Amino acid sequence: MAAAAVSEAWPELELAERQRRRELLLTGPALEERVRAAGGRLPPRLFSLSLLHYLEVSGCGSLREPGPGLARGLPQLQSLVLRRNALGPGLSPELGPLPALRVLDLSGNALEALPPGQGLGPAEPPGLPQLQTLNLSGNRLRELPADLARCAPRLQTLNLTGNCLHSFPAELFRPGALPLLSELAAADNCLRELSPDIAHLASLKTLDLANNQLSEVPAELADCPKLRELNLHGNQLKDRRLEKMLGSCQTKSILEYLRAGGRGRAKGRADPEKEESRRQRRERRKREGEEEEVAEASRLLLRVLHVSENPAPLTITAGPEVKGVRPFLVGAVVRGMDLQTGNALKRFLTSQTKLHEDLCEKRTAATVATHDLRAVRGPLLYTARPPQDLKIVPLGRKEIKAKDLVRQLQAEAEEHRKQRKRQTVSGLHRYLHLLDGKEQYPCLLDADGDVISFPPITNSEKTKIKKTTCDLFLEVTSATSLQVCKDIMDALVLKMAEINKYTVENKEEGSVSDTEADATSGRLSEPGRHPSPDRDGSAPLVVEQVRVVDEEGHLKVVYPSKTDLDIAAAHVTVIR
Repeated sequence: MAAAAVSEAWPELELAERQRRRELLLTGPALEERVRAAGGRLPPRLFSLSLLHYLEVSGCGSLREPGPGLARGLPQLQSLVLRRNALGPGLSPELGPLPALRVLDLSGNALEALPPGQGLGPAEPPGLPQLQTLNLSGNRLRELPADLARCAPRLQTLNLTGNCLHSFPAELFRPGALPLLSELAAADNCLRELSPDIAHLASLKTLDLANNQLSEVPAELADCPKLRELNLHGNQLKDRRLEKMLGSCQTKSILEYLRAGGRGRAKGRADPEKEESRRQRRERRKREGEEEEVAEASRLLLRVLHVSENPAPLTITAGPEVKGVRPFLVGAVVRGMDLQTGNALKRFLTSQTKLHEDLCEKRTAATVATHDLRAVRGPLLYTARPPQDLKIVPLGRKEIKAKDLVRQLQAEAEEHRKQRKRQTVSGLHRYLHLLDGKEQYPCLLDADGDVISFPPITNSEKTKIKKTTCDLFLEVTSATSLQVCKDIMDALVLKMAEINKYTVENKEEGSVSDTEADATSGRLSEPGRHPSPDRDGSAPLVVEQVRVVDEEGHLKVVYPSKTDLDIAAAHVTVIR
């Protein structure tokens, strides 16, 4: 009886167990009542889903602690999102050890402290040895655990925005403590001082300490060899010139000012021995940084934006109609493409065609579709409709019903055969046989109800890619398997990164027009804005996660998950 009651109260868990799911999302009004009935904890049965890689429980005001068994029961967990709940004042029991965890989001809770036994996990051995991203923003933390660096030694991104911190623990900045930390955000706290030892964060690229109570900034901050973005607005700095520079100067100028000693610091000459020591340390770090930059310069950079970090993530609902037609779909958003420079757009379209020929096996294994994100209105619906009910404005054509489009393409194919006196055809005509015998055709609809994709045949003119497109929505559909979709999406994103890097490094003078580049797909030109690459020339692309859910809102797949874009190539760096 008790087991039946649990199954009835938590149908998502039973479904996840039966389908051996690796991703689970729990949210919504009904969740709050069930968690309250469970004593403010998650049900123990959740921790028996040992295959889970991604778990999110969000927006539940009655969730005060995860409950015992999480670490022991979910050894393969790679992403844990517990945001906008009521966790606090501590975590009892502590979360770790979670040996595979890479992303931990505890933002928007009521955490006040994370002491040993009620925190993130043990320090010896490290409880979170693979953790890369930690989000503790929007809590009530008065201090950070002193052993944070030992618990999560591979941390790359630390978000502490919107807490009550007065200082950082000294252990955080000891030499070699966090060698990979590149982003530190601690805006909107009560920080009164910043230790000179912050110079030991050798990989730090972004530092946000806005809206605190800092009165001085240590000159040693200029010794961070990779620091590129610095935000100190809204503090109480004594150095008025530095205060003025924050509103008008770039980070490089501010660091040079700090390196020179600033104005308004202690009078008199600086200690020669200390100055010489600092100079030698700067030169050593500069040499080390230059060596690393040479290696990094040849790499492709991809930054993954998790749905928990995205204020407006794109979601696709997959209807049951596609099950017997073309059931598998993954989506992704890619931002930062430069298609305006030189022949970038033509290379992108050519690479997509080659992908269809090779990995997609002439679209029999899968079909790729790319859209201008600015023209895509979500949420999206993936469904199937009878040919006489499906209307689309195909690329380069007027609105037409799917059955008429197929008939039109068949007539064109027959005409081409007669003209060329051979059996083979080209273009879209090659894929018509994939629809043979189908009573319903798959399609992707936007929030307006317009069909923006008709796989495996064509996209809509509404979301066509142009030279001015810099943000794209990508979809891969298949009748074969979900893994095929993911593998092809991996290949597409990697190719986009290669094209973008080549474009930035080879600023071609010759530029193909929209009309020329779109000759194969009937696209027209449209004036617009050119996206600019990063200052360092590395032109990283941002890949935003897109969820596919069923009609009841249950997660079917999210891409890229932590197991996607797991590219072994030495020339690719994926930042998560």
